[in-house]
Amino acid sequence: MAERKKIIIDTDPGIDDAMAIFLALKSPEVEVIGLTTIFGNVYTTLATRNALHLLEIAERTDIPVAKGSHVTITKGTKLRIADFVHGNDGLGNQNFPPPKRQPIELSAADFLIRQANLYPGKVTVVALGPLTNIALAIQSDPSFVKNIGQIVLLGGAFVVNGNVNPAAEANIFGDPEAADIVFTSGADVLAVGINVTHQVVLTDADREKLAESNGKFAQYLNKILDVYFSYHHDAYSTKGVYLHDPTALLAAVKPSLITCTEGAVRVQTTGITRGLTLFYNKKKSFEEVTEWSDKPSVKVAVTVDAPTVVKLVMERLMHS
Repeated sequence: MAERKKIIIDTDPGIDDAMAIFLALKSPEVEVIGLTTIFGNVYTTLATRNALHLLEIAERTDIPVAKGSHVTITKGTKLRIADFVHGNDGLGNQNFPPPKRQPIELSAADFLIRQANLYPGKVTVVALGPLTNIALAIQSDPSFVKNIGQIVLLGGAFVVNGNVNPAAEANIFGDPEAADIVFTSGADVLAVGINVTHQVVLTDADREKLAESNGKFAQYLNKILDVYFSYHHDAYSTKGVYLHDPTALLAAVKPSLITCTEGAVRVQTTGITRGLTLFYNKKKSFEEVTEWSDKPSVKVAVTVDAPTVVKLVMERLMHS
């Protein structure tokens, strides 16, 4: 049996984060060695509470939770919170009782650095929210980009419109400066953007199958999915929901599910296109030295095997 991949999920739970976390715990290919929390779908304090709660539901209180940054990398406090997508509590307005556990003493960035040092080249970070914690780890420890195995991030829109505004996708928009630090760090980065995740839809019929199954996780998710389905119905006129976070998680677990292109990515940090992710394929070399020159390449997902992603999500959640 191949060695299980060690993953840390950097998360802002979030309904599809809950799905991705449960999916990871039911994926025999990986070992979840920690959750780190960040603002995005909810504020960091609530994200931390939700992460602890989800591990309690999963009976995996052995997995540590490290609380992340409350502000952006530039110390910005005006945060964009997507509670209108996930409910005021981030988990479908169910108002679950508070978890019994507390987060560990280490900050998210310090926990990321410590795990990367402990298992050099072996840890994959799956980043499902704004990239502040990862950027802080890169800034705090110059060896982090060499020690971390891979950073698989959900973020960017690349060739399609954003989901916050026409230019920007939510996670990148949440902290564009942090995203630019991560993309230009030289780490092994794979970006899974909404150009790919919008191809992966959990339909109303799929949800009914989840509801009918005896799976513990399936039953829990069915309870919290109402708000998420309503939002998608109103915003996109779809009979289903996009599986953003589970798709990014499975891209880390089973890389064969996606195909990628490689090149440099920069993030616009000002003006009406703040949060825009721009990809440079390096097929042309430019005379002038610019902010693009000598920037390392990253991988950007371009296609996804959507039927297999949905099938794996369904199977693993129903058998839980």
